[in-house]
Amino acid sequence: MSTQPFDHRGNGEGFLSKSSAEATRNEIRIIAGEWRSRRLRFPPAEDLRPTPDRVRETLFNWLRDVIEGARCLDLFAGSGALGFEAASRGAANVVQVERSETVSTALRHNCALLMADQIHIVQDSARRYLARPSEPFDVVFLDPPFRRGWLLPLCGMLEHRGWLAPAAMIYLECEQELRLDGLPMAWKRLREGKAGDVAYSLYQRQPRATE
Repeated sequence: MSTQPFDHRGNGEGFLSKSSAEATRNEIRIIAGEWRSRRLRFPPAEDLRPTPDRVRETLFNWLRDVIEGARCLDLFAGSGALGFEAASRGAANVVQVERSETVSTALRHNCALLMADQIHIVQDSARRYLARPSEPFDVVFLDPPFRRGWLLPLCGMLEHRGWLAPAAMIYLECEQELRLDGLPMAWKRLREGKAGDVAYSLYQRQPRATE
């Protein structure tokens, strides 16, 4: 995949584009909330696959009763589509984890454009981030690159290393053929859907009596 330079000149666009078609491919639109209809640019990068608008709208309809005031963790931030949408809809705090320096720089640039003080960018891999001392989140977005075998091990780390609030919501996005066998027993599937070759689902952690 070809790359384009990030433009730091503060022109509100964020990236130097070769054509309007290419610019559209590297752009997300916030669907609702404080920043409704705002468009944000992101650099092309390997495995960067923004959640489609239709799927994102469905997801946040599922989350509409819990997203306001929530603490959210986006473990593969990429374009920032999920984290920015969550913050636009009233999430109190959003941590976006992204291992690429170029993509992390773009996320920080877009945070500055939106004056989004509630969003915090962490440049790191998801696995290294989850190996840190934990803090519980209310909503977690987990959509790793397809066909790498990362999703199920990271689900285990979320559950067993203390990253989830007692009744946390966990959004999973993966390739349709992936069997989600071996998810934590405390997770109950609430919703699921498919779009193209993407399968997506929402789980809720069932708190134990001692929590």
